[in-house]
Amino acid sequence: MAFDSPEFWVALMQIIGVNIVLSGDNAVVIALAARGLPPEQQKRAVAWGSGAAVVMRIVLTIVAVELLRLPALKLVGSVLLFWIAVKLLMPEEGGEGHGSEHGSMAAAIKTILLADLVMSLDNVIAVAAAAKGSTTLLVLGLAISIPLVVFASQLLLKLMDRFPSIITIGAALLGWVAGEMAIGDPLVKAWVDAQLPWLHYGAPLAGAVGVVLSGKVLAARVLARRAPATVAVVAAAAASVGSRLRRMLVASDGSAGAGLALAHALALRDQLLEGDTVELRLVNVQRPLSGDVSSFVAGASIEAYHRERSDKAMAAARQTLAGRGLAAREHLAVGDPGRTIADVAAAEGCDLIVMGSRGLGSHTGALLGSVAAATLEHAGVPVLVVRG
Repeated sequence: MAFDSPEFWVALMQIIGVNIVLSGDNAVVIALAARGLPPEQQKRAVAWGSGAAVVMRIVLTIVAVELLRLPALKLVGSVLLFWIAVKLLMPEEGGEGHGSEHGSMAAAIKTILLADLVMSLDNVIAVAAAAKGSTTLLVLGLAISIPLVVFASQLLLKLMDRFPSIITIGAALLGWVAGEMAIGDPLVKAWVDAQLPWLHYGAPLAGAVGVVLSGKVLAARVLARRAPATVAVVAAAAASVGSRLRRMLVASDGSAGAGLALAHALALRDQLLEGDTVELRLVNVQRPLSGDVSSFVAGASIEAYHRERSDKAMAAARQTLAGRGLAAREHLAVGDPGRTIADVAAAEGCDLIVMGSRGLGSHTGALLGSVAAATLEHAGVPVLVVRG
């Protein structure tokens, strides 16, 4: 492909896109592997470890490009890439953490290299497929995207937390590439070109749609298996009519919506005749890291990572309460946010959940964010959703 051809730039954008989406776990491992080092060594560990990982990944991907020239391997690779894309949309499993603590820069670099080697299979297959046999395109795409992942890892993670639809778009992109990869295999390419030329557009589209539908269906089944029997919200609300409000749980994630929810909870408390006796609880739910991350990072480091993110998310709520001379018991939980908020409310005996309609991790464009909708579905007590 020539530099001035549209196909070249489309393929380049695909390489950059799939590499960014698939490198979220790698970015977390890099950050956690270096977190136990003194500040002056952290940057060096990340630079050396990431630099070596970049070289290693380029070599592995070039090898993959050559292997994919062999008959039938693209068909196999497309099936594997399709499954990788579906897994992106499935709920992450929480891990206990089996790695070791990193007390030296050498140990941190070793962890970064080992993790990148083991976790790069999906990246290598996806990028090799998107390159369509062009080594120039391959090296250029990796040269742009890998440093972006390394040096802007925290920004990328925040964007994915803020806009979960990025993951869905990335999974659909992988499905598109898988469809292109399948019909490009030497075993079927000539036949497709002669008999079914429409598959050049139909197969990628089917791959993208198939990934999203399969991922959503499988994710729903996983969540259904995990879910305990839930109490109907309407029944719980009816049972609580006339009862005294004793304890409110406020969902806090540092967003503007969470701030409005806390303000409404405080206003409601002020309006009650016995408002001074109403207890306030704050809850922040962190999404679990994948099993890949927990295989390379110690459990203590993962706990500290979640704790730091939670502390930052609840800082504004603490400040608001301190300004009123109040304090609230805080709950840090790891899991699916909507379901976990409902579970915490049940475990703590809360009579009311107060939350924003959209938080930092909610899909935009809907009447309710995904977290608020899930909380409404699973909560056994009334939920006050504050729209901002």
